[in-house]
Amino acid sequence: MAEIHETTMKPGKLELLARWLPTRHWYIGGPAPRLSKSGGFRLDDPDGEVGIEVMVVADATGPQPAVYLVPMTYRGAREEALDHALIGTSEHGVLGLRWLYDAAHDPVFVEQAALLLTGKATPQDQHASDTPDLTVHLVPGDILTPAPGFRPTVIDTDAHTDIAFDSDRSANAGAELLRLHRRLGLPAVSQHPRSHVDAPWTTPEGTLRRGVFLSAP
Repeated sequence: MAEIHETTMKPGKLELLARWLPTRHWYIGGPAPRLSKSGGFRLDDPDGEVGIEVMVVADATGPQPAVYLVPMTYRGAREEALDHALIGTSEHGVLGLRWLYDAAHDPVFVEQAALLLTGKATPQDQHASDTPDLTVHLVPGDILTPAPGFRPTVIDTDAHTDIAFDSDRSANAGAELLRLHRRLGLPAVSQHPRSHVDAPWTTPEGTLRRGVFLSAP
């Protein structure tokens, strides 16, 4: 289980995301986001090396407020294979310099997200150590877990990010698929995904809502 430290990060996560979000294909706000943290949960790395946070941020810029899902991984050293997915670096008050990555590209996150969708990983509270987040709901499915040594293929669209990967039983490369629902609060689709995780967040107006964060379409 990851330990949560009551400390500071300089620059902070929201400051780093305010620089990074306008470079994303699914971002619809202005060039200088005004962000607030609006929800999310954590996942544990069984090896205890990588921090995993599934964060929700609200942006008050643009023609209308928007809420985004931004999973991130935190590492204690640069991972060259993830240079293209770097959000930024930050000095953690306890752990020292940390590298923050877009988790969609990080195999550690993809594996734990796949396990979550099968009911084999437990979502954890964002702010408390060793505390499951009981507000996160799961409809489990038969998605397969990644094969050893896999590398995800990531495709961004206007509203979501698809992550393709190989599994031990995949007949074709990239046969398995995870979807991150990047823009929360969009109109619901008529059909529910075969496996999905839904959780709550707070809108910029202060209203509590919930919806699908992750799915296997």
